[in-house]
Amino acid sequence: MPTVSSRGDAMRGLAVFISDIRNCKSKEAESKRINKELANIRSKFKGDKTLDGYSKKKYVCKLLFIFLLGHDIDFGHMEAVNLLSSNKYTEKQIGYLFISVLVSSNSDLMKLIIQNIKNDISSPKPVHVNLALHCIANIGSVEMSEAFGQEVPKLLVSAHASASVKQSAALCLLRLIRTLPEAMTYAEWASRVIHLLNDQHMWLTAATSLIHTLSQLSPGDYKGCVSLAVSRLSRIVTSTYTDLQDYTYYFVPAPWLSVKLLRLLQCYPVPEEPAVRGRLVECLETILNKCQEPPKSKKVQHSNSKNAVLFEAINLIIHIDSEPNLLVRACNQLGQFLQHRETNLRYLALESMCLLAGSEFSADAVKKHRETVINALKTERDVSVRQRAVDLLYAMCDKTNSEEIVAEMLAYLKKADYAIREEMVLKVAILSEKYASDYTWYVDTILKLIRVAGDYVSEEVWHRVIQIVINRDDAQGYAAKTVFENLQAPACHENMVKVGGYILGEFGNLIAGDERSSPLVQFNLLHSKFHLCTPSTRALLLSTYIKFINLFPEIKPTIQNVLQNNNQLRNADVELQQRALEYSQLSSITSQDVLATVLEEMPPFPERESSILAKLKKKKPASVQVSLQQLYHRPFPTMSLVFTYFDCAFNLFLKIVVIVDVNFSQRIFGVKIVILSTNDNVTSSFFSTVMDAFDDVLTLPADLGESPSTESTEHANRPFMFKNSGVLFENALIQVGVKCEFKEQYGRVGLFFGNKTGNQLQNFAAAVSLGPEHQGKINVATQKEPPSQIDGGAQVQHFINLECISMFSGSPNLQLRYQHSSAPQQVTLKLPVIINKFMEGVDMNSGDFFSRWKQLGQPTQETQKIFQARHPIDTEAARTKLTGFGMCALTNVDPNPENLVGSGIIKTKTSQIGCLLRLEPNKQAKMYRLTVRSSVGEAAALICSMLEEHF
Repeated sequence: MPTVSSRGDAMRGLAVFISDIRNCKSKEAESKRINKELANIRSKFKGDKTLDGYSKKKYVCKLLFIFLLGHDIDFGHMEAVNLLSSNKYTEKQIGYLFISVLVSSNSDLMKLIIQNIKNDISSPKPVHVNLALHCIANIGSVEMSEAFGQEVPKLLVSAHASASVKQSAALCLLRLIRTLPEAMTYAEWASRVIHLLNDQHMWLTAATSLIHTLSQLSPGDYKGCVSLAVSRLSRIVTSTYTDLQDYTYYFVPAPWLSVKLLRLLQCYPVPEEPAVRGRLVECLETILNKCQEPPKSKKVQHSNSKNAVLFEAINLIIHIDSEPNLLVRACNQLGQFLQHRETNLRYLALESMCLLAGSEFSADAVKKHRETVINALKTERDVSVRQRAVDLLYAMCDKTNSEEIVAEMLAYLKKADYAIREEMVLKVAILSEKYASDYTWYVDTILKLIRVAGDYVSEEVWHRVIQIVINRDDAQGYAAKTVFENLQAPACHENMVKVGGYILGEFGNLIAGDERSSPLVQFNLLHSKFHLCTPSTRALLLSTYIKFINLFPEIKPTIQNVLQNNNQLRNADVELQQRALEYSQLSSITSQDVLATVLEEMPPFPERESSILAKLKKKKPASVQVSLQQLYHRPFPTMSLVFTYFDCAFNLFLKIVVIVDVNFSQRIFGVKIVILSTNDNVTSSFFSTVMDAFDDVLTLPADLGESPSTESTEHANRPFMFKNSGVLFENALIQVGVKCEFKEQYGRVGLFFGNKTGNQLQNFAAAVSLGPEHQGKINVATQKEPPSQIDGGAQVQHFINLECISMFSGSPNLQLRYQHSSAPQQVTLKLPVIINKFMEGVDMNSGDFFSRWKQLGQPTQETQKIFQARHPIDTEAARTKLTGFGMCALTNVDPNPENLVGSGIIKTKTSQIGCLLRLEPNKQAKMYRLTVRSSVGEAAALICSMLEEHF
């Protein structure tokens, strides 16, 4: 190695070392050279206590290079920290670089590093301040946020700091906020940070990024940035100004700053001041006009920067959603991109048009491009573009074009990419249900969907078609006939067998008059598919067979032969074996009247929103078992499997109805015991014996598995804000279940106290206590007191009647007192009686809603909150919450389909309080704006605070 002859050539040793490494012929030679250098550096650091800054810098640089080659470095950290104290920029720079790369956030040297950084931040030299700020941002640890969270903003708003320091401070503060948001004091610096938008330097691009993040975290403190952002944007895009015209990128002035300003404006609603709003509209029109001008350069950088500003402007137009002219112009501009040769532009155009399709002002303009979109679906090479084409067809679909769009999607589904087939199936199912004017068309569409893409038809889809057929008397006969015809195909998908088995088991009698679909023909057709199906489908078919015995007594012997066949009674699958045995016995020992009662037709399902919508946005989590309290709230189709039991000791018949989901997995959703004949000797112990037999399969749902502890029971009623039954409290001794019913201002609460121990609970007492805030506002009357003793393993009931007199907040207390093993116990719970329980939804059209909305325009009648989303933004999940809350979630009312509006009336004895709600999500900012208006301001504020934490 050449010797270094002078101090000026000190870093030459690094260049020679790098050259030696590059010249190594093997990995072993490289390792040998590195180990030799590490030994030399270690000896220098340990042996030479008089190393100057140049030497330390050189050796620290070598350690950095060795680390970047993939070798571990376990020394040299202290020498790098010492370089921070140097007054020379190059030495300090290398020290900060080493620390940013090699020192971990939990290092013992961090306190010493922080002290050196503090010294450099207060330095009069801007280059030293910048180095310190860059190091803080690069490390970005919680400790750094706590140490400098209050120091960095001072540099940002300092009148003496240079532009480069302010830029570094803005980016550094942005990193610290993202690391530890709670360490920042947003309001303290708000007004001064906002006015950074008036700065003349290009560093305000970084400041805009910072203000955008601050606006998301604390929108109220930074709402003043809107007018300044509009003013700055206007000076950039309007040709009469020369503001920042020097910062052009391929003839586009300040494109990055323009994009950031447009994104910042999307954090807030449209400005209310006419001057600011007019200036913003002028800016957006100017951006749209410039896109119509001939390009000033043929280079791709010019078109990319111009289109970046355009698409962000279109996003802002969609966000405003109140300027019809701009929305239509944006749609027409995007329509030109649909046939552009650049794939990325076609993709972005389709994506933006999906949003425009939801606006009442631009929906018709989007529909004009239907043929172009369908052509893109058929001819595009890029699967991601085809995916967006499917999304746009789904978004533009309505009653006028639903049959055409569904037909096109079904036709394309046969050759669609496997990656998008499942989503297309869900969308076809949703559209065919949503816009079905004739349910025969709906049945035909779903059955064709199963034929074309049966492997991608999820359980939610065929569950839903069964639910609809059961609820529509006019579709039952046609569904039975059509599914029978589809089952006759030689190759029949298993999902078709499931649908056919269920529908024929319920409505096969409607087509049995035709010889071509006689009972025996139906049975033989289904049984011919039996050996080709999976165990879950075979279980469904066995249940269909027992239904056939009730519908068609003439083929009972044929079905019994199948049930009593050794292939069934000795089946390796325990579920099939048990079903065959129980169904065989059920058909043999019971009379026809009892059999008809046990196997009666399924009742209509309660009308609910389709679960397919939630499936479309995210994978549905695994189904959970449902408790007895939720038995009749199951959104999916169920089938009753019924067993008859005769007890000699009590001389009674029991009909045990086991409710099972339609795919007949080994999950039981609930047990209902019906006494067919009885006498007075029946005791509660008999019911306990029967229920114990099902104890292993009757489990609680996932959301009820965690019971609140005594210390946190004040929050126990939060889950009951959207439901009326479940487990209110549970510990090692007692379980408290609740089931509520409310109508107008009246309520009835049933409490179920279960003794989980083997010993008796003595001196049991339950009492409802009203606090001062509830006196005179709620009347409570006990209908049925619980007994003073609860035997081990037993359950007792307690019923309470309520009347809402006037508006109230919070919930009454439920005091439980009892003794277990002579030890007194006391539990205080919050009774799930909340003001929204006395709310009834009111269906309104768009005109009535907004007319009433304007009538409730007084400041005291409105409460509005803008807050960060606590859960992933899901429109359908939010709609379900509003419905569970008691409001009527209105559809086709708000011009923006992403917005949710609801209406309801709180009914009390003294008054009826009307409430209107509007929930506006901002998916990009992950924020909500919740506005509640009510004839009583107290009600608006209470409802707003109750709902805020649940979105």
